[in-house]
Amino acid sequence: MNPLTSPPALAPLLARGALLSPFKRPRADAGYPRTRLTLPGLSVDLARLAAYERVCGYPAPGDNALPLTFPHVLGFPLAMSLMSGRDFPLPLLGLVHTSVAISRYAALPATDSYDLSVHVDGLTAHRRGTEATVVTRMERDGDVVWESSSTYLARHHRTDDKHPTDSDPLPPLPVLPGLPVLDEWRLGGDIGRRYGAVSGDRNPIHLHPLTARLFGFPRAIAHGMWTVARCLAATPGSAEAVRARAEFRAPVLLPGVVRYAADGEGRFALLGRTGDRVHLTGYVD
Repeated sequence: MNPLTSPPALAPLLARGALLSPFKRPRADAGYPRTRLTLPGLSVDLARLAAYERVCGYPAPGDNALPLTFPHVLGFPLAMSLMSGRDFPLPLLGLVHTSVAISRYAALPATDSYDLSVHVDGLTAHRRGTEATVVTRMERDGDVVWESSSTYLARHHRTDDKHPTDSDPLPPLPVLPGLPVLDEWRLGGDIGRRYGAVSGDRNPIHLHPLTARLFGFPRAIAHGMWTVARCLAATPGSAEAVRARAEFRAPVLLPGVVRYAADGEGRFALLGRTGDRVHLTGYVD
């Protein structure tokens, strides 16, 4: 383990990751950092939490609990420290978040102090490149109270199939049947910049059309974690949920219009305006 005394500053990490990105040669059998970064005694910035809840559409909190997705933001600087390093084989620029699985094991008061840890759990081949799995854990008094497992894709070539390992923690979500559309959301072109300001994730694919085009996107795309947080904010029962899972199927271009669909039993999806494109599928329970 490598304990830190404070969250690392994100700007230097982003700069380091950007500078190193052209020299990365991603492949599924590459080496990756085995370090587990830890940050003990972390307290939540309540002003930042409030800004996060606003940009993600969470209702004004009626209690002292953290939203299910917020610890991902707390762990992001540690994840960035690992993913921007020389020994991380995937280029940081253009890296795409493809899935997330979250488990909450206990109540998460916003005023408590927590110990965070982040580590890279492995690499797998993907039909469009290579994916890395990054695990974030939050502990209180020695007990794990929250954890997530995220996959990030570096697009660099195509293979015939995805090749998950036996230890892959994120098996594919079942194909969801048509869910009833409950709402339509008009997304401004500034969503990526607003979410980046509260999350620290200023990947250029999310910020401006010009920088997004450098990585093959016609316009800026929404953060995956913003889309899942926005869906959870609208999903009944998500505030009490102990598990959530989402797969990011297709990028959400900004500005744009999307439709939120859900079945009232925890399953949800984010669809294109005409309903013929699936951006995200997920569930909570």
